[in-house]
Amino acid sequence: MYCLWLRFDDEQDSCCDSSDLEKEEKAINWSETDAVQNTAIYVETGSTLPFHLAANTQENSDQNVTNGLLRKIISGTNAAACSTQGLIPSHISQIYDELFVIHQKLQRESLAQQEYALQLRKREHFLTERETVLFSHEAALAKIRGVEEEVHTKLGIIKEQHEAEVKQLTEVLREITKENRRLKSSFDTLKEVNDSLRKQRKHELLTVKKSNNICQVVQKSKPVKQEKVTVTSKNAKLPTNSQVYELLTFLMDWISDQHLSKIKIHEEREDSHKPQTIETSKKICTQERCMKLLPIATEQLQWMPFVNSKLHMPVIKFIYWSIRQLDSGVQHAAMTSTMRRLGEDIFKGIVIKGNPDSSSEQSTESKSKLAAFFKSSCMPLRFLSTLIVLKTVTQVDYLAQAFDSLRTDLKTDEGKALFLEYQCVPIILSHLKVSSRGLLSVAFDGLLQMTTESDSSQPFLEACSNESFFRTCSLLLRSSKLDTQILEKLCVILQKLSRIKSNKKMFEMFALHQMIQELHRTTNPDHVFLCINLNSILLNLGLSRSNSLISGLSTSH
Repeated sequence: MYCLWLRFDDEQDSCCDSSDLEKEEKAINWSETDAVQNTAIYVETGSTLPFHLAANTQENSDQNVTNGLLRKIISGTNAAACSTQGLIPSHISQIYDELFVIHQKLQRESLAQQEYALQLRKREHFLTERETVLFSHEAALAKIRGVEEEVHTKLGIIKEQHEAEVKQLTEVLREITKENRRLKSSFDTLKEVNDSLRKQRKHELLTVKKSNNICQVVQKSKPVKQEKVTVTSKNAKLPTNSQVYELLTFLMDWISDQHLSKIKIHEEREDSHKPQTIETSKKICTQERCMKLLPIATEQLQWMPFVNSKLHMPVIKFIYWSIRQLDSGVQHAAMTSTMRRLGEDIFKGIVIKGNPDSSSEQSTESKSKLAAFFKSSCMPLRFLSTLIVLKTVTQVDYLAQAFDSLRTDLKTDEGKALFLEYQCVPIILSHLKVSSRGLLSVAFDGLLQMTTESDSSQPFLEACSNESFFRTCSLLLRSSKLDTQILEKLCVILQKLSRIKSNKKMFEMFALHQMIQELHRTTNPDHVFLCINLNSILLNLGLSRSNSLISGLSTSH
């Protein structure tokens, strides 16, 4: 550019040489072309280049254009002067005029570009502020996202807790529903049994009336004899009567302890497959005698309120062992009626107003007398009365109360000793039937009380180690109507019995081991206690390779 300026000044100074004019024209054209190209470059790249680069480019271009225009103005002035002097041709002067017009246009475009650059600066400033606002919004959104994630986490925890609570409440509701169904089933069973008992009582009405008539005849004949005794000596009558009862009760106690109970023990230990022998004939004879004595003993219960309460126990014991003698015998209709009446008297007790042996004046002045058996405060008497009720009564509500009383007494060592003394296992077995589902659970509760750690637990397990007990268990396991609660109680007892090595043949005889294997395979794993006992039984029988830890767990339970 500096060279061009020197050249341009030289040309102006000379203004004579045509070759110099041509050179000057070329230099001016080159300068304008350069300025236009620079402006074009700025226009084309201004939209893509950064603002500060575009501004620099624009300033350089404007400076170049300004310098060129100044040159043109100077040259134009000189040219005009030269033209007036006739030094520059007309066509060159016209070119200079056109270039001057172009210069003005470029000035206007330069001003427009400057205004556009100012707008771009303002827009850049606006965008910068907006970008700052967006960054602040983005930071706020990031914080909101963090809070949202935390809220979602807490909501997930609350939802899990809610689902757990709902699941727990659902399980509780399911258990309550099952219990309600059991209660309804028990109620239906009680209703069916009561209906059958009502029909049975109607059927036995004639037999009961005949029995009552016989009793009335006996009672009418007794006062006649007693009146004869009163004529001789009224003062000696009561002591003589009490002595007779003492004698009878001593004899009953003696017979019960030395004869009836021992025969029963011998009967349970003998082999059922042996042919009939002399012992069998004696047993039949004993049963026939008991059948004759039981109705009389039942009538004598009416006199119990008038005798010493210490004499109640021998009478009840004699009645109990007499009933036990009839377990395997055939009972006719008269004995069924006697058993029912005996059970009701034992359950309700005997309440009598006055003494039938005394005069009418003394009878009106005397107070009511009571002989309590099932509700007695004496445990041995209450225990035996409970066993008699379980043997003779068929009403489900009476039986439920009897089992509840038995379970309470078996919580004590004295009750467990009485259970073994009076050989109660067969009595409980008679109620372990699928048909009496309402009593199955309470019956098993009594047996479970006997399995708790005590001096009586091992003798009890030995008393259960017989064919009748395992046959009953086999029938129960074959049934599909048992619920999980009863299965757990049954398996606890079988687990205890499986620890006795001699019982392995009993399990095999009644195929109990196969049923337990199948039950172990199909039982829901959620019933942990049942699965542990089933596995322990199989382990004790040598049918499982499970860890001995499971056996220890079930034993502790």
